[in-house]
Amino acid sequence: MPLILTEEQTMLAEAAGGFLAEQGPIAHLRQLRDSRDADGVSRDLWRAFGEMGLAGVIIPEAYGGSGLGAVEAGVVAEAIGRHLTPSPFLSTGLLAARALIEGGSDTQKSDWLPRFAAGDVIAALAIDEGAKHRPERIQTRAARAGNGWRISGSKALVVDGHVADILVVAALTDDGIGLFLVDPTVDGVTTERTIMVDAHNAARIDLVDVEVDGDALLGAADGALLEQVLNWGRGAVAAEMSGAAQGAFDQTLAYLRDRTQFGRAIGEFQALQHRAAHLYSEIEITRAVLIKALQALDAGADDADLLISVAKARAIKSGELAVQEAVQMHGGVGMTDEFDVGLYMRRVRVASELFGDAGFHTERVARAGGY
Repeated sequence: MPLILTEEQTMLAEAAGGFLAEQGPIAHLRQLRDSRDADGVSRDLWRAFGEMGLAGVIIPEAYGGSGLGAVEAGVVAEAIGRHLTPSPFLSTGLLAARALIEGGSDTQKSDWLPRFAAGDVIAALAIDEGAKHRPERIQTRAARAGNGWRISGSKALVVDGHVADILVVAALTDDGIGLFLVDPTVDGVTTERTIMVDAHNAARIDLVDVEVDGDALLGAADGALLEQVLNWGRGAVAAEMSGAAQGAFDQTLAYLRDRTQFGRAIGEFQALQHRAAHLYSEIEITRAVLIKALQALDAGADDADLLISVAKARAIKSGELAVQEAVQMHGGVGMTDEFDVGLYMRRVRVASELFGDAGFHTERVARAGGY
C-alpha cells in the first residue's frame, strides 16, 4: 500500500487539526497547568471530541463510533501531538476501547462503548508497575474468589488514572495475564495523582483485595488481548510523537524566518538550512514508517508487532532530534517557558517512556530477527 494518507484520511487530518487548533491549542495546556487544574484535562473538551466523532474513531458504528482503523486513530493522535492537547483519547478512545471491542461481552460493550464515543466518560489502562515498561514482569495478582476475582497490586504511570470512571487493570492469573474491568470507587482501590514533567497527568493506583465479578475479565487470561491493546497504544503514542516533532519543527521554521541577525533572517544561513533539511527528512521517514506499521495493524499482518516496535523506536529518535534541534536553533530563548519548544521537549521525553522506550523496542526488533 502507498505510504501516504488516502483522501478520506487527509480530510480527517484536516478536520482534527482545525478542531484542535481552535479548541485545544497549546494555550489550553498552559491554562490547565498554570491554574493547577484538579483534573489536568477538560471534560468539556473531551465531550467536544465526541461531538466531532474523534473520541469514537475506532469504535464500531453500532456503538456510536466511526468504525475506522489504526491509521485513522494515528491521524487523530498526530494532531493531538502537534497541538500538545491534554486529552483522554489515548487512554479511553484507544486503549480501553480496544480492550472492550476485542474482549468485552455484548453487555459491557453496550454499557461503555457508546459513552466512550460520546466523550461522556474516561477510562484508563493500568499496566506498568515500575519505572520502565515491562509487561512481562507484572506482579499484580488476580485470584479466583467464589464466582469472581480478588485483585491485589500496585500500578504506576496510569495515564488519566486519577480521573477515570472505569479502570482496565492488567493482572496475573494462573493462566496468564488478563485484563479486568475495575470500578475505581470500590473498596480497596486508592488513587494518587501524578503530575508529570510535561504537564500531562497520570496516577499511581494501589489495589488491595479488590473484589470484582466473574465477568470483569475481558477475553481470555492468556496475554494475547493485552499485547493487541498495547500495540494500538504504541502506534498511537508514536503518532503523537510524530505530531509533536512536526509541531516543534513548524515553530522552529517560523523562528528562522522571523529572527534576524546581522541584518538577515537567520534562516538564510546555510548551516541552519542544512540542519532544518536534515530534520525534515527524519520526520518524513518516521511518518512513512508509522503509516506502514498502522496499515499492518489494520490488516492483521504477521509482522505488525515488529513494525509497531520499529515505528515507536523511530518516532523516539526523530522526536528527540526535533525538540533538541528546536531548542538549539531558537538559541537561549528556547529554554525559556515563554517559547513553546520546551513544552514539546517535555512531552517527547514522557511519550518516549510510554509503552516502551527505544531500548525496549530495539530489543523486540532484535529478538524478532533471531538475535
